[in-house]
Amino acid sequence: MGAAVADEGFDFRPGAQVPLSGAAGQTAATFALASAAYRDNEVGEILKANNEWHKSTVKAGKLKLFVPNLGEAFSRAVHDRMLGSGRGALIQSFGTEPQVVVEHCLAANRIRRERDNWLTAVTVLCGLIFLPGLIAWLLVFQIRTMIAKREDKRASALATTLLIAFGALAVIFLLRLPFGGFWAWYARAAIVMPVVGWFWAQQICERTAKDLRARWEGLLSGGGVGAKIPEAVPGSPGETAAESLRQNLAKLSAEQQSNSVFYAGPKGILGMGTRWGSWQLAEDLVPLDESKEIHPFRSWDVIRSIHDQLRMLERGPLNTGGFPRPSIKHWVVTPIGENAGSVSRPGGTDVDAYQVKNHAIQDICNKQQFGSGDRHYLGIQWTLWDGQLVITMLITVTVLHETLRIEVTGHALGPVHPLFTTKPSAKTKQIAKSFKPWETRSKKLPLVETDEVVRLAVRAPITWYPPLLNWLGGSLALPEPFGLRHAWADQPWRHRFMADDALRAATPVLRVVHAASIKVLKENGVNTEKFGNRSSFLSTAIQDASPRKADVYDA
Repeated sequence: MGAAVADEGFDFRPGAQVPLSGAAGQTAATFALASAAYRDNEVGEILKANNEWHKSTVKAGKLKLFVPNLGEAFSRAVHDRMLGSGRGALIQSFGTEPQVVVEHCLAANRIRRERDNWLTAVTVLCGLIFLPGLIAWLLVFQIRTMIAKREDKRASALATTLLIAFGALAVIFLLRLPFGGFWAWYARAAIVMPVVGWFWAQQICERTAKDLRARWEGLLSGGGVGAKIPEAVPGSPGETAAESLRQNLAKLSAEQQSNSVFYAGPKGILGMGTRWGSWQLAEDLVPLDESKEIHPFRSWDVIRSIHDQLRMLERGPLNTGGFPRPSIKHWVVTPIGENAGSVSRPGGTDVDAYQVKNHAIQDICNKQQFGSGDRHYLGIQWTLWDGQLVITMLITVTVLHETLRIEVTGHALGPVHPLFTTKPSAKTKQIAKSFKPWETRSKKLPLVETDEVVRLAVRAPITWYPPLLNWLGGSLALPEPFGLRHAWADQPWRHRFMADDALRAATPVLRVVHAASIKVLKENGVNTEKFGNRSSFLSTAIQDASPRKADVYDA
Protein backbone atom coordinates (compact mmCIF):
# COMPACT_ATOMS: atom_id res chain seq x y z
CA MET A 1 0.00 0.00 0.00
CA GLY A 2 1.70 3.17 -1.11
CA ALA A 3 1.21 6.65 0.25
CA ALA A 4 -0.70 9.08 -1.94
CA VAL A 5 0.74 12.47 -2.77
CA ALA A 6 -0.83 15.87 -2.39
CA ASP A 7 -2.13 17.54 -5.49
CA GLU A 8 -2.38 21.20 -6.32
CA GLY A 9 -5.61 21.45 -4.36
CA PHE A 10 -3.64 21.26 -1.12
CA ASP A 11 -1.06 24.00 -1.31
CA PHE A 12 0.68 26.03 1.36
CA ARG A 13 0.11 29.73 1.24
CA PRO A 14 2.22 31.86 3.58
CA GLY A 15 0.51 34.43 5.73
CA ALA A 16 -1.02 34.69 9.18
CA GLN A 17 -0.18 31.45 10.97
CA VAL A 18 -3.49 31.08 12.79
CA PRO A 19 -5.78 28.03 12.43
CA LEU A 20 -8.44 29.07 9.94
CA SER A 21 -9.80 26.17 7.90
CA GLY A 22 -12.66 24.65 9.86
CA ALA A 23 -10.83 25.26 13.09
CA ALA A 24 -12.98 27.83 14.82
CA GLY A 25 -12.49 27.49 18.55
CA GLN A 26 -9.64 24.98 18.17
CA THR A 27 -6.69 27.23 18.95
CA ALA A 28 -6.12 26.26 22.60
CA ALA A 29 -4.87 22.72 21.92
CA THR A 30 -2.95 23.85 18.83
CA PHE A 31 -1.14 26.67 20.59
CA ALA A 32 -0.48 24.54 23.69
CA LEU A 33 1.38 21.99 21.56
CA ALA A 34 3.11 24.73 19.56
CA SER A 35 4.38 26.38 22.76
CA ALA A 36 6.56 23.32 23.44
CA ALA A 37 8.86 24.47 20.63
CA TYR A 38 9.83 27.58 22.63
CA ARG A 39 10.28 26.01 26.08
CA ASP A 40 13.54 25.87 28.01
CA ASN A 41 12.67 23.09 30.51
CA GLU A 42 14.71 19.93 30.79
CA VAL A 43 13.94 17.49 27.98
CA GLY A 44 12.95 14.79 30.49
CA GLU A 45 9.90 16.85 31.47
CA ILE A 46 8.04 15.62 28.38
CA LEU A 47 8.02 12.09 29.78
CA LYS A 48 5.45 13.30 32.32
CA ALA A 49 3.05 13.82 29.41
CA ASN A 50 3.11 10.16 28.38
CA ASN A 51 -0.31 8.50 28.45
CA GLU A 52 -1.37 4.87 28.77
CA TRP A 53 -0.92 3.98 25.12
CA HIS A 54 1.61 6.42 23.65
CA LYS A 55 4.99 7.04 25.27
CA SER A 56 7.82 9.33 24.19
CA THR A 57 11.36 8.40 25.14
CA VAL A 58 14.57 10.37 25.50
CA LYS A 59 17.60 8.85 23.79
CA ALA A 60 20.73 9.43 25.86
CA GLY A 61 23.79 11.02 24.30
CA LYS A 62 27.49 10.69 24.97
CA LEU A 63 28.13 13.95 26.85
CA LYS A 64 25.93 15.78 29.33
CA LEU A 65 27.27 19.08 28.02
CA PHE A 66 25.44 18.59 24.71
CA VAL A 67 22.04 17.50 26.08
CA PRO A 68 19.21 19.51 24.43
CA ASN A 69 16.45 21.23 26.38
CA LEU A 70 12.77 20.47 25.81
CA GLY A 71 12.18 23.13 23.14
CA GLU A 72 15.26 22.17 21.14
CA ALA A 73 14.49 18.45 21.24
CA PHE A 74 10.75 18.86 20.57
CA SER A 75 11.04 21.23 17.63
CA ARG A 76 13.78 19.16 16.00
CA ALA A 77 11.93 15.85 16.51
CA VAL A 78 8.62 17.21 15.18
CA HIS A 79 10.34 18.81 12.18
CA ASP A 80 12.19 15.62 11.26
CA ARG A 81 9.14 13.39 11.74
CA MET A 82 6.57 15.54 9.95
CA LEU A 83 8.66 17.16 7.22
CA GLY A 84 11.70 14.91 6.91
CA SER A 85 12.55 13.17 3.67
CA GLY A 86 10.98 9.74 3.33
CA ARG A 87 8.74 10.26 6.36
CA GLY A 88 6.10 7.65 7.14
CA ALA A 89 2.36 8.18 7.28
CA LEU A 90 1.05 10.44 10.01
CA ILE A 91 -2.04 10.11 12.19
CA GLN A 92 -4.54 12.95 11.86
CA SER A 93 -4.57 15.46 14.71
CA PHE A 94 -8.27 16.05 15.27
CA GLY A 95 -9.02 19.24 17.17
CA THR A 96 -5.75 20.87 16.15
CA GLU A 97 -3.99 22.30 13.12
CA PRO A 98 -0.71 20.34 12.90
CA GLN A 99 0.68 22.64 10.22
CA VAL A 100 0.58 25.53 12.69
CA VAL A 101 2.50 23.48 15.27
CA VAL A 102 5.11 22.51 12.68
CA GLU A 103 5.45 26.14 11.55
CA HIS A 104 6.15 27.21 15.13
CA CYS A 105 8.78 24.46 15.37
CA LEU A 106 10.37 25.85 12.21
CA ALA A 107 10.21 29.39 13.61
CA ALA A 108 11.81 28.27 16.89
CA ASN A 109 14.56 26.46 14.99
CA ARG A 110 15.21 29.61 12.94
CA ILE A 111 15.48 31.79 16.07
CA ARG A 112 17.90 29.34 17.65
CA ARG A 113 19.87 29.05 14.42
CA GLU A 114 20.39 32.84 14.35
CA ARG A 115 21.53 32.70 17.98
CA ASP A 116 23.86 29.79 17.21
CA ASN A 117 25.42 31.68 14.31
CA TRP A 118 26.40 34.46 16.71
CA LEU A 119 27.56 31.96 19.32
CA THR A 120 29.66 30.16 16.73
CA ALA A 121 31.42 33.41 15.89
CA VAL A 122 32.05 34.00 19.61
CA THR A 123 33.31 30.44 20.06
CA VAL A 124 35.74 30.77 17.15
CA LEU A 125 37.06 34.20 18.19
CA CYS A 126 37.27 33.53 21.92
CA GLY A 127 37.58 29.77 22.03
CA LEU A 128 39.00 27.91 19.06
CA ILE A 129 41.79 30.44 18.53
CA PHE A 130 42.72 29.93 22.17
CA LEU A 131 41.97 26.20 22.21
CA PRO A 132 44.12 25.09 25.20
CA GLY A 133 42.32 27.49 27.53
CA LEU A 134 38.90 26.53 26.11
CA ILE A 135 39.60 22.83 26.67
CA ALA A 136 40.71 23.47 30.24
CA TRP A 137 37.56 25.47 31.07
CA LEU A 138 35.30 22.87 29.37
CA LEU A 139 36.88 20.05 31.35
CA VAL A 140 36.17 21.91 34.56
CA PHE A 141 32.57 22.56 33.56
CA GLN A 142 32.07 18.94 32.46
CA ILE A 143 33.40 17.62 35.78
CA ARG A 144 31.33 20.20 37.65
CA THR A 145 28.19 19.16 35.73
CA MET A 146 28.75 15.48 36.51
CA ILE A 147 29.21 16.20 40.22
CA ALA A 148 26.26 18.64 40.40
CA LYS A 149 23.88 16.04 38.93
CA ARG A 150 24.14 14.02 42.13
CA GLU A 151 21.37 14.57 44.65
CA ASP A 152 23.82 14.98 47.52
CA LYS A 153 23.94 18.66 48.55
CA ARG A 154 27.62 18.29 49.47
CA ALA A 155 28.32 17.25 45.86
CA SER A 156 26.70 20.46 44.61
CA ALA A 157 28.84 22.52 46.97
CA LEU A 158 31.92 20.61 45.82
CA ALA A 159 31.12 21.44 42.21
CA THR A 160 30.97 25.16 42.99
CA THR A 161 34.19 24.95 45.00
CA LEU A 162 35.89 23.24 42.06
CA LEU A 163 35.01 26.10 39.72
CA ILE A 164 36.22 28.72 42.23
CA ALA A 165 39.45 26.81 42.80
CA PHE A 166 40.17 26.61 39.08
CA GLY A 167 39.50 30.34 38.75
CA ALA A 168 41.98 31.06 41.55
CA LEU A 169 44.60 28.86 39.90
CA ALA A 170 44.01 30.68 36.62
CA VAL A 171 44.64 34.04 38.31
CA ILE A 172 47.87 32.75 39.87
CA PHE A 173 48.93 31.35 36.49
CA LEU A 174 48.33 34.73 34.85
CA LEU A 175 50.42 36.61 37.40
CA ARG A 176 53.36 34.24 37.69
CA LEU A 177 54.13 32.52 34.40
CA PRO A 178 57.32 30.39 34.28
CA PHE A 179 58.15 31.66 30.78
CA GLY A 180 57.96 34.89 28.77
CA GLY A 181 57.64 36.21 25.22
CA PHE A 182 54.85 35.52 22.74
CA TRP A 183 53.73 32.25 24.33
CA ALA A 184 53.39 33.90 27.71
CA TRP A 185 50.94 36.42 26.29
CA TYR A 186 49.17 33.65 24.35
CA ALA A 187 48.82 31.59 27.54
CA ARG A 188 47.35 34.59 29.37
CA ALA A 189 44.90 35.19 26.50
CA ALA A 190 43.97 31.49 26.46
CA ILE A 191 42.84 31.79 30.07
CA VAL A 192 41.09 35.15 29.76
CA MET A 193 39.44 35.05 26.32
CA PRO A 194 37.10 32.09 27.04
CA VAL A 195 35.81 34.08 30.03
CA VAL A 196 35.33 37.17 27.87
CA GLY A 197 33.57 35.00 25.32
CA TRP A 198 31.29 33.68 28.05
CA PHE A 199 30.14 37.22 28.97
CA TRP A 200 29.52 38.01 25.30
CA ALA A 201 27.66 34.74 24.77
CA GLN A 202 25.60 35.35 27.90
CA GLN A 203 24.18 38.56 26.42
CA ILE A 204 23.29 36.78 23.18
CA CYS A 205 21.64 33.87 25.01
CA GLU A 206 19.70 36.13 27.36
CA ARG A 207 18.27 38.14 24.46
CA THR A 208 17.16 34.99 22.62
CA ALA A 209 15.72 33.44 25.79
CA LYS A 210 13.51 36.51 26.34
CA ASP A 211 12.25 36.25 22.75
CA LEU A 212 11.47 32.53 23.05
CA ARG A 213 9.72 32.98 26.41
CA ALA A 214 7.65 35.88 25.06
CA ARG A 215 6.40 33.62 22.26
CA TRP A 216 5.72 30.80 24.73
CA GLU A 217 3.71 33.22 26.91
CA GLY A 218 1.92 34.74 23.92
CA LEU A 219 0.70 31.41 22.56
CA LEU A 220 -0.78 30.31 25.89
CA SER A 221 -2.34 33.73 26.47
CA GLY A 222 -4.30 33.52 23.21
CA GLY A 223 -2.33 36.28 21.54
CA GLY A 224 -2.06 34.40 18.25
CA VAL A 225 1.73 34.75 17.97
CA GLY A 226 2.70 34.32 14.33
CA ALA A 227 5.34 31.86 13.18
CA LYS A 228 7.73 33.60 10.79
CA ILE A 229 9.24 31.08 8.36
CA PRO A 230 10.59 33.00 5.34
CA GLU A 231 12.57 29.89 4.33
CA ALA A 232 9.27 28.31 3.22
CA VAL A 233 8.61 30.99 0.59
CA PRO A 234 10.68 30.45 -2.59
CA GLY A 235 12.10 33.73 -3.88
CA SER A 236 13.15 32.28 -7.23
CA PRO A 237 12.61 29.07 -9.22
CA GLY A 238 16.06 27.84 -8.25
CA GLU A 239 15.43 27.73 -4.49
CA THR A 240 14.88 23.98 -4.25
CA ALA A 241 15.08 23.83 -0.44
CA ALA A 242 12.29 26.39 0.01
CA GLU A 243 10.17 24.72 -2.66
CA SER A 244 10.65 21.31 -1.02
CA LEU A 245 9.62 22.73 2.36
CA ARG A 246 6.56 24.36 0.82
CA GLN A 247 5.50 21.06 -0.77
CA ASN A 248 6.05 19.11 2.45
CA LEU A 249 3.82 21.57 4.33
CA ALA A 250 1.18 21.13 1.62
CA LYS A 251 1.36 17.34 1.99
CA LEU A 252 1.01 17.69 5.75
CA SER A 253 -2.21 19.68 5.35
CA ALA A 254 -3.51 17.17 2.78
CA GLU A 255 -2.85 14.19 5.04
CA GLN A 256 -4.62 15.96 7.90
CA GLN A 257 -7.78 15.98 5.74
CA SER A 258 -7.53 12.27 4.85
CA ASN A 259 -10.64 10.11 5.32
CA SER A 260 -8.54 7.04 6.17
CA VAL A 261 -7.95 6.09 9.82
CA PHE A 262 -6.45 3.12 11.68
CA TYR A 263 -7.87 0.86 14.37
CA ALA A 264 -5.13 -0.33 16.75
CA GLY A 265 -7.04 -2.78 18.93
CA PRO A 266 -7.24 -1.66 22.59
CA LYS A 267 -5.72 1.70 21.62
CA GLY A 268 -8.87 2.45 19.65
CA ILE A 269 -8.91 4.47 16.45
CA LEU A 270 -5.63 6.39 16.39
CA GLY A 271 -6.31 10.09 16.66
CA MET A 272 -9.90 9.66 17.88
CA GLY A 273 -9.21 7.99 21.20
CA THR A 274 -10.31 4.71 22.71
CA ARG A 275 -13.82 3.34 22.31
CA TRP A 276 -15.71 4.01 25.54
CA GLY A 277 -19.17 2.69 24.58
CA SER A 278 -20.87 0.45 22.01
CA TRP A 279 -24.54 -0.16 21.20
CA GLN A 280 -25.82 -2.72 18.66
CA LEU A 281 -29.24 -3.09 17.09
CA ALA A 282 -29.40 -6.44 15.28
CA GLU A 283 -32.62 -8.10 14.07
CA ASP A 284 -33.80 -10.31 11.23
CA LEU A 285 -35.08 -8.81 7.99
CA VAL A 286 -38.67 -10.07 7.84
CA PRO A 287 -41.15 -8.88 5.17
CA LEU A 288 -43.98 -6.73 6.42
CA ASP A 289 -46.32 -8.61 4.11
CA GLU A 290 -45.50 -12.32 4.01
CA SER A 291 -46.91 -12.55 0.52
CA LYS A 292 -44.38 -10.06 -0.77
CA GLU A 293 -40.60 -10.01 -0.72
CA ILE A 294 -38.51 -7.24 0.75
CA HIS A 295 -37.58 -4.58 -1.78
CA PRO A 296 -33.81 -4.96 -2.30
CA PHE A 297 -31.64 -2.29 -0.69
CA ARG A 298 -28.00 -1.94 0.33
CA SER A 299 -26.11 -0.92 3.45
CA TRP A 300 -25.21 2.33 1.70
CA ASP A 301 -28.92 3.25 1.45
CA VAL A 302 -29.26 3.02 5.23
CA ILE A 303 -26.00 4.92 5.80
CA ARG A 304 -27.06 7.70 3.42
CA SER A 305 -30.35 8.14 5.30
CA ILE A 306 -28.49 8.27 8.61
CA HIS A 307 -26.07 10.82 7.15
CA ASP A 308 -28.93 13.11 6.08
CA GLN A 309 -30.61 12.93 9.49
CA LEU A 310 -27.41 13.55 11.45
CA ARG A 311 -27.09 16.89 9.68
CA MET A 312 -30.27 17.96 11.49
CA LEU A 313 -28.84 17.36 14.99
CA GLU A 314 -27.94 21.00 15.48
CA ARG A 315 -31.61 21.91 15.17
CA GLY A 316 -34.11 21.44 17.99
CA PRO A 317 -37.63 22.41 19.08
CA LEU A 318 -36.30 24.66 21.85
CA ASN A 319 -33.91 27.60 21.68
CA THR A 320 -31.55 26.31 24.36
CA GLY A 321 -28.18 26.21 22.64
CA GLY A 322 -27.67 22.50 22.10
CA PHE A 323 -25.28 20.93 19.62
CA PRO A 324 -22.87 23.12 17.66
CA ARG A 325 -22.37 22.25 14.00
CA PRO A 326 -20.65 18.85 13.82
CA SER A 327 -18.32 17.40 11.22
CA ILE A 328 -19.94 14.43 9.43
CA LYS A 329 -17.64 12.26 7.37
CA HIS A 330 -17.36 8.80 5.85
CA TRP A 331 -14.29 6.98 7.13
CA VAL A 332 -12.32 4.05 5.76
CA VAL A 333 -10.95 2.19 8.79
CA THR A 334 -7.87 -0.02 8.41
CA PRO A 335 -7.05 -2.55 11.16
CA ILE A 336 -3.46 -2.63 12.46
CA GLY A 337 -1.72 -4.39 15.31
CA GLU A 338 -1.86 -2.95 18.82
CA ASN A 339 1.92 -2.45 18.84
CA ALA A 340 2.34 -1.57 15.18
CA GLY A 341 5.31 0.76 14.69
CA SER A 342 4.03 2.33 11.48
CA VAL A 343 0.98 2.60 9.23
CA SER A 344 0.47 2.68 5.47
CA ARG A 345 -2.36 4.60 3.87
CA PRO A 346 -4.47 3.12 1.06
CA GLY A 347 -3.15 3.88 -2.40
CA GLY A 348 -3.93 3.31 -6.03
CA THR A 349 -6.47 4.76 -8.43
CA ASP A 350 -9.17 4.89 -5.74
CA VAL A 351 -7.17 7.43 -3.70
CA ASP A 352 -6.56 11.07 -4.59
CA ALA A 353 -4.58 13.42 -2.31
CA TYR A 354 -4.96 11.00 0.65
CA GLN A 355 -8.75 10.91 0.06
CA VAL A 356 -10.45 7.58 -0.69
CA LYS A 357 -12.91 8.31 -3.48
CA ASN A 358 -16.65 8.10 -2.92
CA HIS A 359 -17.29 5.09 -5.19
CA ALA A 360 -14.60 3.09 -3.34
CA ILE A 361 -16.19 4.02 0.00
CA GLN A 362 -19.57 2.76 -1.22
CA ASP A 363 -18.03 -0.53 -2.36
CA ILE A 364 -16.41 -1.03 1.05
CA CYS A 365 -19.68 -0.20 2.81
CA ASN A 366 -21.70 -2.66 0.73
CA LYS A 367 -19.24 -5.53 0.28
CA GLN A 368 -16.47 -5.61 2.93
CA GLN A 369 -18.49 -6.60 6.00
CA PHE A 370 -16.89 -9.90 6.91
CA GLY A 371 -13.32 -11.18 6.80
CA SER A 372 -10.18 -9.24 5.95
CA GLY A 373 -10.05 -5.77 4.46
CA ASP A 374 -10.91 -2.22 5.36
CA ARG A 375 -14.30 -1.31 6.84
CA HIS A 376 -16.59 1.69 6.42
CA TYR A 377 -17.81 3.88 9.27
CA LEU A 378 -19.93 7.00 9.21
CA GLY A 379 -18.62 9.45 11.78
CA ILE A 380 -20.08 12.51 13.45
CA GLN A 381 -17.51 14.57 15.34
CA TRP A 382 -17.58 17.57 17.66
CA THR A 383 -14.50 19.57 18.60
CA LEU A 384 -15.17 21.32 21.90
CA TRP A 385 -13.38 23.17 24.67
CA ASP A 386 -11.13 25.10 22.27
CA GLY A 387 -9.94 21.86 20.72
CA GLN A 388 -9.26 20.17 24.05
CA LEU A 389 -12.10 17.64 23.67
CA VAL A 390 -12.88 15.64 20.54
CA ILE A 391 -16.08 13.56 20.62
CA THR A 392 -16.60 11.08 17.79
CA MET A 393 -19.59 8.79 17.28
CA LEU A 394 -19.12 6.14 14.61
CA ILE A 395 -21.90 4.23 12.85
CA THR A 396 -21.56 1.09 10.76
CA VAL A 397 -24.26 -1.00 9.04
CA THR A 398 -23.75 -4.66 8.15
CA VAL A 399 -26.00 -7.35 6.66
CA LEU A 400 -25.10 -11.02 7.16
CA HIS A 401 -27.60 -13.52 5.80
CA GLU A 402 -30.96 -12.14 7.04
CA THR A 403 -29.63 -10.13 9.97
CA LEU A 404 -29.13 -6.40 9.73
CA ARG A 405 -26.87 -4.89 12.39
CA ILE A 406 -26.55 -1.19 13.16
CA GLU A 407 -23.67 -0.44 15.51
CA VAL A 408 -22.97 2.90 17.18
CA THR A 409 -19.70 3.40 19.05
CA GLY A 410 -18.44 6.35 21.09
CA HIS A 411 -14.85 7.61 21.03
CA ALA A 412 -13.44 10.50 23.05
CA LEU A 413 -10.05 12.22 22.94
CA GLY A 414 -9.28 14.29 26.01
CA PRO A 415 -7.26 17.48 26.56
CA VAL A 416 -3.55 17.78 25.94
CA HIS A 417 -1.43 17.13 29.01
CA PRO A 418 -1.17 20.06 31.47
CA LEU A 419 2.57 20.19 30.78
CA PHE A 420 1.77 21.96 27.51
CA THR A 421 -0.53 24.54 29.12
CA THR A 422 1.87 25.82 31.81
CA LYS A 423 3.10 29.35 31.22
CA PRO A 424 6.72 30.44 31.78
CA SER A 425 7.62 31.61 35.26
CA ALA A 426 10.56 33.66 36.45
CA LYS A 427 13.54 31.65 37.62
CA THR A 428 13.99 32.18 41.35
CA LYS A 429 15.93 30.70 44.24
CA GLN A 430 15.13 30.69 47.95
CA ILE A 431 18.04 31.93 50.06
CA ALA A 432 18.43 32.71 53.76
CA LYS A 433 18.35 36.34 54.87
CA SER A 434 21.65 37.81 56.05
CA PHE A 435 20.67 38.73 59.61
CA LYS A 436 17.66 36.41 59.92
CA PRO A 437 18.88 32.99 58.78
CA TRP A 438 15.64 31.38 59.96
CA GLU A 439 13.82 33.34 57.24
CA THR A 440 14.21 33.06 53.49
CA ARG A 441 13.72 35.40 50.58
CA SER A 442 13.25 34.83 46.87
CA LYS A 443 16.16 35.80 44.65
CA LYS A 444 15.56 36.29 40.94
CA LEU A 445 17.98 34.39 38.73
CA PRO A 446 19.00 35.23 35.17
CA LEU A 447 17.07 33.38 32.46
CA VAL A 448 20.29 31.84 31.20
CA GLU A 449 22.62 30.63 33.92
CA THR A 450 26.36 29.96 33.65
CA ASP A 451 26.09 26.29 32.73
CA GLU A 452 23.42 27.02 30.13
CA VAL A 453 25.61 29.62 28.39
CA VAL A 454 28.45 27.10 28.20
CA ARG A 455 26.13 24.41 26.87
CA LEU A 456 24.70 26.65 24.15
CA ALA A 457 28.12 27.98 23.12
CA VAL A 458 29.57 24.48 22.84
CA ARG A 459 26.58 23.15 20.87
CA ALA A 460 26.44 26.11 18.49
CA PRO A 461 29.27 25.16 16.06
CA ILE A 462 27.76 21.70 15.38
CA THR A 463 24.06 22.59 15.18
CA TRP A 464 24.43 22.71 11.39
CA TYR A 465 24.77 18.89 11.47
CA PRO A 466 21.94 17.51 13.68
CA PRO A 467 22.96 13.79 13.45
CA LEU A 468 26.27 14.52 15.18
CA LEU A 469 24.53 16.74 17.72
CA ASN A 470 21.96 14.02 18.48
CA TRP A 471 24.77 11.45 18.88
CA LEU A 472 26.63 13.66 21.33
CA GLY A 473 23.70 15.03 23.34
CA GLY A 474 20.77 12.70 22.71
CA SER A 475 17.35 13.33 21.20
CA LEU A 476 13.62 12.92 21.70
CA ALA A 477 12.01 9.77 20.24
CA LEU A 478 8.34 10.30 19.39
CA PRO A 479 5.72 7.55 19.89
CA GLU A 480 4.76 5.66 16.75
CA PRO A 481 2.50 5.66 14.83
CA PHE A 482 2.86 9.39 15.41
CA GLY A 483 0.21 12.07 15.49
CA LEU A 484 0.60 15.36 17.37
CA ARG A 485 -2.76 15.31 19.11
CA HIS A 486 -3.22 11.76 20.42
CA ALA A 487 0.43 11.35 21.45
CA TRP A 488 0.00 13.64 24.46
CA ALA A 489 -3.74 13.45 25.18
CA ASP A 490 -5.24 12.79 28.61
CA GLN A 491 -8.47 10.93 29.25
CA PRO A 492 -11.50 13.27 29.38
CA TRP A 493 -13.14 11.38 32.25
CA ARG A 494 -11.19 13.25 34.93
CA HIS A 495 -12.84 16.50 33.85
CA ARG A 496 -16.46 16.51 34.98
CA PHE A 497 -17.93 18.73 32.25
CA MET A 498 -15.90 17.13 29.46
CA ALA A 499 -17.12 13.71 30.58
CA ASP A 500 -20.70 15.00 30.68
CA ASP A 501 -20.42 16.33 27.13
CA ALA A 502 -19.15 13.00 25.82
CA LEU A 503 -21.86 10.99 27.58
CA ARG A 504 -24.70 13.34 26.64
CA ALA A 505 -23.90 13.21 22.94
CA ALA A 506 -24.53 9.46 22.76
CA THR A 507 -28.32 9.42 23.38
CA PRO A 508 -29.51 11.84 20.66
CA VAL A 509 -27.09 10.34 18.11
CA LEU A 510 -28.29 6.81 18.83
CA ARG A 511 -31.96 7.82 18.51
CA VAL A 512 -31.41 9.65 15.23
CA VAL A 513 -29.49 6.68 13.82
CA HIS A 514 -32.23 4.25 14.78
CA ALA A 515 -35.04 6.47 13.49
CA ALA A 516 -33.31 7.00 10.14
CA SER A 517 -32.58 3.27 9.78
CA ILE A 518 -36.14 2.17 10.63
CA LYS A 519 -37.49 4.68 8.11
CA VAL A 520 -35.44 3.06 5.31
CA LEU A 521 -36.56 -0.41 6.41
CA LYS A 522 -40.22 0.60 6.33
CA GLU A 523 -39.84 2.12 2.86
CA ASN A 524 -38.44 -1.20 1.62
CA GLY A 525 -41.17 -3.42 3.08
CA VAL A 526 -39.42 -4.69 6.22
CA ASN A 527 -41.34 -5.53 9.38
CA THR A 528 -39.80 -3.10 11.87
CA GLU A 529 -41.59 -4.24 15.03
CA LYS A 530 -38.57 -6.06 16.47
CA PHE A 531 -36.26 -3.25 15.37
CA GLY A 532 -38.53 -0.75 17.16
CA ASN A 533 -38.61 -2.81 20.36
CA ARG A 534 -34.86 -3.25 20.39
CA SER A 535 -34.39 0.46 19.67
CA SER A 536 -36.60 1.37 22.63
CA PHE A 537 -34.59 -0.93 24.90
CA LEU A 538 -31.28 0.62 23.77
CA SER A 539 -32.73 4.11 24.10
CA THR A 540 -33.52 3.34 27.73
CA ALA A 541 -30.19 1.67 28.47
CA ILE A 542 -28.08 4.48 26.99
CA GLN A 543 -29.55 7.00 29.44
CA ASP A 544 -27.38 5.36 32.09
CA ALA A 545 -24.27 5.46 29.94
CA SER A 546 -20.91 5.22 31.67
CA PRO A 547 -17.46 5.15 30.07
CA ARG A 548 -15.64 1.85 29.89
CA LYS A 549 -12.84 0.28 27.89
CA ALA A 550 -15.03 -1.23 25.21
CA ASP A 551 -12.04 -2.42 23.17
CA VAL A 552 -10.53 -4.44 26.00
CA TYR A 553 -12.25 -7.82 25.88
CA ASP A 554 -12.11 -9.97 29.01
CA ALA A 555 -11.92 -13.27 27.17
